[in-house]
Amino acid sequence: MAVVAIYTIGRLKYPNDHPNTREFFEVGYKVMRQAELSGHLIREFSADGVPYPEVARKGAGEPVLTLTVWDSLQSLYRFTYSGRHKQAIRDRNKWIELHQEKHPSYVVWWAENVKVVSWEEAFKRYNYYIQHGTTPFAFDFKSAFDEDGKTFLVK
Repeated sequence: MAVVAIYTIGRLKYPNDHPNTREFFEVGYKVMRQAELSGHLIREFSADGVPYPEVARKGAGEPVLTLTVWDSLQSLYRFTYSGRHKQAIRDRNKWIELHQEKHPSYVVWWAENVKVVSWEEAFKRYNYYIQHGTTPFAFDFKSAFDEDGKTFLVK
């Protein structure tokens, strides 16, 4: 059975010692704890040592990258738009810079299994999404696809 991966990218507005940045990481810890407790998060990849893509290097603040794998598109969507994560999305303007070039903040894709998900694959999918828009190869929640590549309404 296929799994779904999501890569997110952003840039902090303030240095690491700023109160807003500390708040971001405190909230982020709680959000990831909620994800783990959901029973639907399969894996969270560490960003330690990952070279930042070009789009993440532009700006003043520190880049923030996440890569996670979930058991279904529906569980990922429900997690994203509920609980602590929903509130974090509402508060993101306190912590995260807007992309100056209007780049998307995330991309989603289906993977055969967890073993084929990697940072390199995430960067590839994100760049494809920027260049080609939403397709079964790389998409967002507004224009999602199921694991067979058919248009799928996520709710």
